[in-house]
Amino acid sequence: QVQLVASGGGTVHPGGSLRLSCEASGFNENYYVIGWFRQAPGKEREGLVCIVNTNGNVFYNPHVNYVRGRFTISKDSPKKTVYLELNDLTPSDTATYSCALDWGIGTPLWYMGMRFRGNGTLVTVSS
Repeated sequence: QVQLVASGGGTVHPGGSLRLSCEASGFNENYYVIGWFRQAPGKEREGLVCIVNTNGNVFYNPHVNYVRGRFTISKDSPKKTVYLELNDLTPSDTATYSCALDWGIGTPLWYMGMRFRGNGTLVTVSS
């Protein structure tokens, strides 16, 4: 079955950077989308950005424009791995980050939820 394992979280100072990884396994499909989500303490889970495996198209959640320019998604298709580069981090970015997968080439409302969810990795931004 589909499995998603996120890693790379840790504690950084404000202004610091981290690179998260999401490794997918358990399937042979090429038409899929992987998205990154996060959930801060006391807040609802929110979708950040997703990438389409077949063509590399990237879609940001239009309601989280504050991560554009700071968070960058990329992929390594042969490894079925998607990365999320987090730059210029602030304490408000403290959250558990997780990845999710859905089949196809993505939909405009991907950030509302995806079929398969993986574990989370904790990112703490603190001075």
